[in-house]
Amino acid sequence: MSAACPSPHDRDIAAIAARIARPVVLVGLMGVGKSTVGKKLAGLLGRDFVDADDAIAEAAQRSIPEIFEAFGEAHFRDGERRVIARLLAEGHGVIATGGGAFVDPQTRAAVLEKGIAVWIDCDIDTLVERTARRGNRPLLKQGDPREILTRLARERAPFYGEAHIRVRSETGPHADTARAIIEAIDQWL
Repeated sequence: MSAACPSPHDRDIAAIAARIARPVVLVGLMGVGKSTVGKKLAGLLGRDFVDADDAIAEAAQRSIPEIFEAFGEAHFRDGERRVIARLLAEGHGVIATGGGAFVDPQTRAAVLEKGIAVWIDCDIDTLVERTARRGNRPLLKQGDPREILTRLARERAPFYGEAHIRVRSETGPHADTARAIIEAIDQWL
């Protein structure tokens, strides 16, 4: 088979991608891999990728921790709601949201109406290990990360549970999670 001819798997993904008419919006706790998986997913689907937190920081000309410190979480969530609404309207292919975005009723309603909400779920041990790699998680600086992540998982599960699709993120390659999302979207469509 020549390099120019796609494999059957690539043709299957292309056929699924052609049926996706809305942005794929990744939701879930910090550390589940929304940004990393989102980039892989966008590449597989031949779509663009945008990280809502990056878009928020760009719009505010401040980092997420700086926004939290200077203005508090409520101010951050207000900006987050407006930025996600804009990203949905712009029709990006794959959007990664911050961990708390989908908890906001207006953001959740907009994502459910205009996007395909995909909850990436993960066990707490993996989340603790992954979030320890980066020191820019404002909510984890308020105490023991395991306790905070456990509490957030319990509090946010009912909201994440409203997503159209739920996929588990395992310890394997993020490309596996991206493929699992594509398969789940194919079944959902």
